Amino acid sequence: MMQVEIKDNKIFAPLLGKYLVLKPEEKVRQEYICRLVNDYGFSLEQMGQEIKVSNSQRGQGRAMADIVIWKNPKDKHDSKSPIIVVECKAEHITIREDDYFQGYNYASWAGADFFVTSNIKETRIFKVIKGNIPKKLEEIIDIPKADIVNNEKKINDLLKQTKAFTRDEFSKLLFKCHNIIRNNDKLSPEAAFDEISKILFIKIRYERSNTGAQIFSKDNFKKAKESYEQFKPKDGKEFYQFLFEQTKEDFKDDDLFEASEIIRIRENSFEAIVEELQIYNLSTTSDDVKGIAFEQFLGRTFRGELGQFFTPRTIVDFMVKVLDPEEGEIICDPCCGSGGFLIKAFEYVRAKIEQEIHDEKERIKKLYFDDAFDKMPEKEKERVDEKVTELFSKLNAELDINNEKSRLRVLSYDCIFGTDANPRMSRTAKMNMIMHGDGHGGVHHKDGLLNVNGIFENRFDVILTNPPFGSRVEKSLKISEGDKYTDEARIIKYRQRYGKAYDEAQKQVNNNIGKPLLSLYKTGAMSTLTEVLFIERCLNLLKPGGRLGIVLPEGVLNNTNLQKIRDYVEGVAKIILITSIPQDVFIASGATVKPSLLFFKKFTEEEQKQYKHIVKTEKATEAALYKVESEQIIKSFPDKPTAEQKKDLKEKLKQLETKLDSKTKQKIKERFNYQIPIAEVEKAGISTTGAAIENELEPLEEEFTAYRKANKLWDNVLQEVKYEIINEDIFRMELGEPISFYGK
Repeated sequence: MMQVEIKDNKIFAPLLGKYLVLKPEEKVRQEYICRLVNDYGFSLEQMGQEIKVSNSQRGQGRAMADIVIWKNPKDKHDSKSPIIVVECKAEHITIREDDYFQGYNYASWAGADFFVTSNIKETRIFKVIKGNIPKKLEEIIDIPKADIVNNEKKINDLLKQTKAFTRDEFSKLLFKCHNIIRNNDKLSPEAAFDEISKILFIKIRYERSNTGAQIFSKDNFKKAKESYEQFKPKDGKEFYQFLFEQTKEDFKDDDLFEASEIIRIRENSFEAIVEELQIYNLSTTSDDVKGIAFEQFLGRTFRGELGQFFTPRTIVDFMVKVLDPEEGEIICDPCCGSGGFLIKAFEYVRAKIEQEIHDEKERIKKLYFDDAFDKMPEKEKERVDEKVTELFSKLNAELDINNEKSRLRVLSYDCIFGTDANPRMSRTAKMNMIMHGDGHGGVHHKDGLLNVNGIFENRFDVILTNPPFGSRVEKSLKISEGDKYTDEARIIKYRQRYGKAYDEAQKQVNNNIGKPLLSLYKTGAMSTLTEVLFIERCLNLLKPGGRLGIVLPEGVLNNTNLQKIRDYVEGVAKIILITSIPQDVFIASGATVKPSLLFFKKFTEEEQKQYKHIVKTEKATEAALYKVESEQIIKSFPDKPTAEQKKDLKEKLKQLETKLDSKTKQKIKERFNYQIPIAEVEKAGISTTGAAIENELEPLEEEFTAYRKANKLWDNVLQEVKYEIINEDIFRMELGEPISFYGK
């Protein structure tokens, strides 16, 4: 078996016969060469590394294919067209569509039949249509093995085999595992889902901690078990329970599992599931495959059996795009469920970062591959190519979640927060986020109305949520000692991370033990509805100027019984958009209430000051008028009125108060005037059965975005990240200072 050789930060390139600097892209390339030798049977003699292919395009540098494979060594020697061209990307890089087309171009220029794009996590294979650049690339199942590269019939058969979506396969496997537990161990759907979660976390831990990118296979499990059994004490745990204990320890900071929790299925069921899932390495499977597959599994399992419903993806996409979160903004969902809003927000901001890195690479290419490059001697061209490759490699470090200095790491660990009162849902959200590229560390199991860890008032730029509605918080529900956070070691960490704000936030619970939960909220005296309390909670969590997108029952702010709630909301935030959507959207998820999507912008400090001044002056005018007019009314009654007259007087004074209050509110609205866009869509991308249909939310989002920008509803003060090349090294510029973001 051929293996990658790494020594002293160098990696051996057998096709070049020398050690190279260990870079992420080079590691992937050498790993893929090993795969070509070990799994496909190709010899080194019929492969080449960094082979120049014909390129007539300016500003691209020399077109160098990462790996080229010929049918045999003679074809390579005679410089004939190869059969396969491979493009390699760093493991942590999301492969973009233009990366596929780059590989396609290289393969086309070289005259190959197949091209491969791989970052090891994700490998995709496409057929090359000679003499034609297609609008859509055609993905196929596999490249040929060495023993059939000269067999035209088998090659043609391979080229005809289009690839099925592995995410669908993965989703079906998850559901199959779920059924194994239900059938073998007779557990409820909920309990079966919990056991699946435990095994997935064990698998992730195992595959992350094995440097050789081993999968958690049945064979590996049995070998490790044999070794464990030799040293296991008589009263020791079964091996699979021991693995779960290790997993609990590794994820203890995430509050995923209770200390006493165990795996509740038989070992043979555990082994059967491990065997089913062993075709996937969850550390090296692409986030797209894992994430979509897990969502499909969740949707089918939870909707069909667990009685849960999710915010449909079309709604999530619309709400995230409307609020347009930026890099550096802190995002929260205090009722996160399975994590749909958090995942979309994470992916949305990540895509912006990836685009900026891509644009910076294009800028570098234009800088180095100019007219002068074409006139350079070959040796100088090689030096420039190497320099550009090095700069690209350093830029890629910004997308490495394991690099503590990277932009993606900051997004994942410092900007995504959520909580859910249901322990199963908070665990599911964490798993869902891991499957989509991580960012799970800010998700907690806690009542969304209470502060926990990094989730507290005046902290968030963007909140997206679909809170529970139609239920009530009982007046008898009190804050208890159990609501306190007591992990002293973690408290110290949170104090270091959040400063004095953390201790202040903990007072919400610690200083109110024994008091009704409703007493924490001004709206608690007006209504016990959960949706009402969560409106206030979300507005409290926002920083001044922060933005909120929330799913609410239709007309919640127009209900005459809830007028005081609307008055409260309009006193702390602007309504920036109301969107009515058809009930059909949520019927497929199991909900029956017709919803609306409401968007708010919390007052800035200046807006709050302005609003309070207007209210104060208008209330003073109201009080003066009341004094004058009430005196006139009183004078119209006898000095000694009868009981009936007293009742009449009281009623007239009340009517006067109501009339003046109404006029005052109208005056306040006139002085603090702004437009409230209201839209209604009849089709929102999903039918009552869950099928995809026309989505009127997409053009609405585009229209609102143009309106929002034109009217400057909020300022995106966060500037595009800039890079500078100084002494042929690249730096991220922060406050005019160059910052190194790669390496130790």
